[in-house]
Amino acid sequence: MSDRTRTEGTDWIRGLHSHQIPPMQAWRTWLLLGGRGSGKTLAGATWLTKVAARYPGVRLALVGPTLHDVREVMVEGPSGVLAVSAPWCRPRWEAGRKRLVWDNGSLAYGFSAEDPDSLRGPQFHGGWADEFCAWRNPEAVLANLRLAMRLGRMPKLIVTTTPRPIPALRRLMAEAGTHVRRAATRANAEHLSPGFLENLQDLYGGTRLEKQELEGLVVENDGALFSAADLARARGNRPATLDRIVVAVDPPASAHGDACGIVVAGRRERVGYVLADHSCRGLSPQGWARRVAETATTFEAHQIVAEANQGGEMVRAVLVQAGCPVSIRLVHASRGKRMRAEPIAALYEQGRVVHCDAFPALEEEMMALGAETGGHSPDRADALVWALSHLMLGHPDGPRIRML
Repeated sequence: MSDRTRTEGTDWIRGLHSHQIPPMQAWRTWLLLGGRGSGKTLAGATWLTKVAARYPGVRLALVGPTLHDVREVMVEGPSGVLAVSAPWCRPRWEAGRKRLVWDNGSLAYGFSAEDPDSLRGPQFHGGWADEFCAWRNPEAVLANLRLAMRLGRMPKLIVTTTPRPIPALRRLMAEAGTHVRRAATRANAEHLSPGFLENLQDLYGGTRLEKQELEGLVVENDGALFSAADLARARGNRPATLDRIVVAVDPPASAHGDACGIVVAGRRERVGYVLADHSCRGLSPQGWARRVAETATTFEAHQIVAEANQGGEMVRAVLVQAGCPVSIRLVHASRGKRMRAEPIAALYEQGRVVHCDAFPALEEEMMALGAETGGHSPDRADALVWALSHLMLGHPDGPRIRML
């Protein structure tokens, strides 16, 4: 972003990265998970400034880990509200009352996440919560903030944070109405110190810390089957030809719950290639089935592999009705997710799987498999396991070991 766009704010979208622009579809909570220096603060400050200027008299909340963070980062920081405001619409900070005041009557009050009860009295049209994963008691603060957001037709909340594998974040990600975006530090490289990324890459490349702090992914700890190092090694190019291509589908239990996992993978000799993640959320059975059919056509797949535990033959029926151009193989999960994924994790350790593109949402779910975290179902990762099991293991449910 140019300095002129930062300071004058004449066009609040011009110069912003795609992850810094609010989602087009309806949302109540916009959750921006970003690496260090990815522009999360700028996204939050720009959105809040736009709302305050556009709707005179609006009341907003600013919640940071501490009041010091609210003032030094969210308000007066180099990417804070004062920095992104146009000169003719710049609010003034009233330190004694811990609030920003605009000439059009809009107000934004600052709160510390260290004091959840401070949010019990006031009420707001919307809010910006920064570094959610650094809060001491995120669920209590978020609950009080949500109860205070009771003005207007549809109060909105933007949450910006570098992710950590905490249950509160998992639950927030799984909530209906939450739109999740991810941003790697490299997406904002033009505004970072020269050599910053190269130095951190040298120090932390291929580690969990790189995935969490630089790529903005929720990285699990003990018990996870897929490591950050294995996924970093898996990046590569698609070969000119593939022996076989499949589209694996993990259907959702309902249109309003889990996502429909749709992953495309191929095989050449003894190596598997992950080609695409076309998973989707919130579609009807006809909607996700059409997406599967379109994906199979685009990638010229040889077969569709669909888990049938939830819908049985109905899964096949909706896929056929959607015009799937290839044969459909129904598979049933007779073992738990971890047991099905273990042989696939071994393939990654052996270097026999290549990711032909960046798949942040998929890799995030993969790093959660095996860790008891709760939250939403790993539908993308499940679809990946079905695809690679079918292609690489000779049996869609993976190999079995018989103990004598």
